[in-house]
Amino acid sequence: MTTEARPMLLRADRPVTVARRWSLLRYVPNPKTTPFTFGYLIVLLGTTLLLEFADPAVTTRLLELSSTDAHNLGRRPLTSLLTSAIWLSGESWFAYALIFAVAVAPLERRFGARRAALVFFAGHVVATLVTELPVMALISAHVLPHSAGHWLDLGVSYGFFTTAGALVFLAPGYVRLLALAATEAFIAVIWLSDDPGSLGSVVTLLGHAFAAHFGLLVCGPWLRERIRRPSPDSAG
Repeated sequence: MTTEARPMLLRADRPVTVARRWSLLRYVPNPKTTPFTFGYLIVLLGTTLLLEFADPAVTTRLLELSSTDAHNLGRRPLTSLLTSAIWLSGESWFAYALIFAVAVAPLERRFGARRAALVFFAGHVVATLVTELPVMALISAHVLPHSAGHWLDLGVSYGFFTTAGALVFLAPGYVRLLALAATEAFIAVIWLSDDPGSLGSVVTLLGHAFAAHFGLLVCGPWLRERIRRPSPDSAG
């Protein structure tokens, strides 16, 4: 190879490398293609920084008011349901940024911000009620102590497991089975890494499992119908 040809080949390779980098960046949540995912991550970043730098007494009180435990759901249901999903208590924001990029952003890119938000929050609310209402009933029946209604129940995991379940349903062929197995394994790992015998861990396990299957059996089919029956505007 001549000395003149080598620089020419290097220059020809640069556009390919840049194109590959840009193709990878399009999967990163951003305000243009995935405004719901991007905006939600910004909110979670803000509350995470608040927990890190604000007065511990203030943040502890905020978490207690936002928790969707049985006690809070009975006294302030709307407030706890709306605010419990904006906190990552003791968890890494970067880990959730990766999870949102894998489980929420793909759904938003395919179906839009409004439907992605609807699936996410429907899973959060329904899974919370399905798991906490029985706890409230058992406390009222004196089967569980009143202390069982005063544990912190916070986070966004019910929402993203619902979106993950919907994506599993929409996956093709054998990919669906592999994705379902990976989701179930992830739920089991989260449970085993916590205190498996505690009431909080059991409730969270049931919430994760319900959210994933709610997305798989309810939200996924609903979204597929949106593909089969496009709106008049999109058809036009």
